[in-house]
Amino acid sequence: MENYIVSARKYRPAIFGEVVGQEALTQTLKNAIAADKLAHAYLFCGPRGVGKTTCARIFAKTINCTSPTPDGEACNQCESCRSFNEQRSYNILELDAASNNSVDDIRSLIEQVRIPPQIGKYKVFIIDEVHMLSTAAFNAFLKTLEEPPRHVIFILATTEKHKIIPTILSRCQIYDFQRMTIEGTVKQLKFVADSEGINAEDEALAVIARKSDGGMRDALSMFDQIASFSGGNITYKETIKNLNILDSDCYFEITGAFLKGDVPAALLILNDIIRRGFDAQYFVSGLSEHLRNLLVSKDPSTIPLLETGKETARKYGGQAEQCSNEFLYYALELANRCDLNYRTSNNKRLLVELTLIQICQFNEKKKSDSEVDGPQLLSIVPETAAAATGTPVQNVPADAGTQPTTRTENSGEEVQNAQAALFRKQSVTIKRRNADRKEPAGTPAGHTATISIKKRDGQPQEEQKETEQEPETVTPFTEDDLMGAWIGYTATIPKEPILVNTMKMCLPAIGEDYSLVVTVPNSEQLKRLNDKKTEILAFLRNRLANTRISIKITEAEASGKQKIFSPRDKLEYMVGKNPGITNLCKDFGLELT
Repeated sequence: MENYIVSARKYRPAIFGEVVGQEALTQTLKNAIAADKLAHAYLFCGPRGVGKTTCARIFAKTINCTSPTPDGEACNQCESCRSFNEQRSYNILELDAASNNSVDDIRSLIEQVRIPPQIGKYKVFIIDEVHMLSTAAFNAFLKTLEEPPRHVIFILATTEKHKIIPTILSRCQIYDFQRMTIEGTVKQLKFVADSEGINAEDEALAVIARKSDGGMRDALSMFDQIASFSGGNITYKETIKNLNILDSDCYFEITGAFLKGDVPAALLILNDIIRRGFDAQYFVSGLSEHLRNLLVSKDPSTIPLLETGKETARKYGGQAEQCSNEFLYYALELANRCDLNYRTSNNKRLLVELTLIQICQFNEKKKSDSEVDGPQLLSIVPETAAAATGTPVQNVPADAGTQPTTRTENSGEEVQNAQAALFRKQSVTIKRRNADRKEPAGTPAGHTATISIKKRDGQPQEEQKETEQEPETVTPFTEDDLMGAWIGYTATIPKEPILVNTMKMCLPAIGEDYSLVVTVPNSEQLKRLNDKKTEILAFLRNRLANTRISIKITEAEASGKQKIFSPRDKLEYMVGKNPGITNLCKDFGLELT
């Protein structure tokens, strides 16, 4: 019975032309060999499984080949090539620095450097995982690495270049290996599948390529595993089942629930995913990637960023047409925030469920913002200004409950003339532009409101005749509701711990007509809360659905007992308790700061 060899070894490249994903690097090495301009030391660095050791072996075999091919490859026929292929060459020595990392191991290597090659021109030393050498071993290796004999070439390989001391790096030519692309990995897996007589779906190979994270060795190992599991017929379902990968159909299904605003369906999908043994953070990470893929699918120019199979790419395109950019930005922001807060959350599942609920309610939130909190589109019609300048009327936004201001996009003399004419006009007519808002009962068609305009000296020209009130939302709430919203705001400012602690310590009290009173101990906390007052008020009004809420922040009256907050307060307190501290500072020439 023939011995089985895993694909990672069986299909290991034997010449530069078989190396996948490193074309620029292998061409550079071939050119150096053809021009006979070889350095005495090379450093191959990059992620695992991308061909560092393989290229080092091919390079060592090629420079000793006695009859290279016209394109600069090893012939695999001469005695030097055959001895290397049969693993009996004494010209190429490999050292594993992970287990041979002492000074004595380096001294033993230096002793072997003195022996010239038996066949060929060079003796090549390949030191794998060189970052594992101790500092003393690195220092013992410096002199030999800098000035080796003419017949010696060192090739160092590592996955962690930053751990190598700078004196070693400066003595080597450094080659950075790249991760394998999805397309390159799938192409190589297809070649292996065809060579082995294995049927493999493109979607399945794409899943393996993404799971391997750019490492060809990992991809081939997973390929062998799934081929054994599926009996030589690699399908998409068998692949995700064997690799314990969450099916992309789950993400398509839950995104459909988002678009419908179906909260129960989204929660049931999450429950099913957790029941199948998947971690909730793994699901959130996958959801972020799914939303990102939907976003790049909306523009033909970004479709190449979609690293999936053709069938999955078609599904992404279909669902992307149903999603607005605004929805995708909003959902991505929530998913990313959930991922960042997952580790610090005490109730991780609840955090994920709340995120899903918020995404589901996007359409309701958008509608609510446009009807209650969103700006009203009003048309200011300065009749005199329009007549004087011939300038078309400009539409400007005005917040609910505030006096609208005029803005124009024109410049120069036209703007000045329009403003002068506007201030000369004693009144303006405000017409509603928001067709979706219903007028109060009994309001005649074309109803307008007249407001007063003040001169630049602040004196009114005409008393206000009628001010049209914006509709307000007044939803009663309990003290528990208020505390939940108040503490809920602190979750939106995790990078401001002082403000978070202040809000948790200083809770609001409910006054008359939904006015909130917050009392803080000192002026510093008063300033911090006042800086965020507008944001806090907007958050509470939106969360509690009550536009009458107002906030008053006051500082507590000073008590007989002084409170210590700042380092300066602590210092003054200590000096007051023990005046000898001042004398001690004078004796030692210290300065109190």
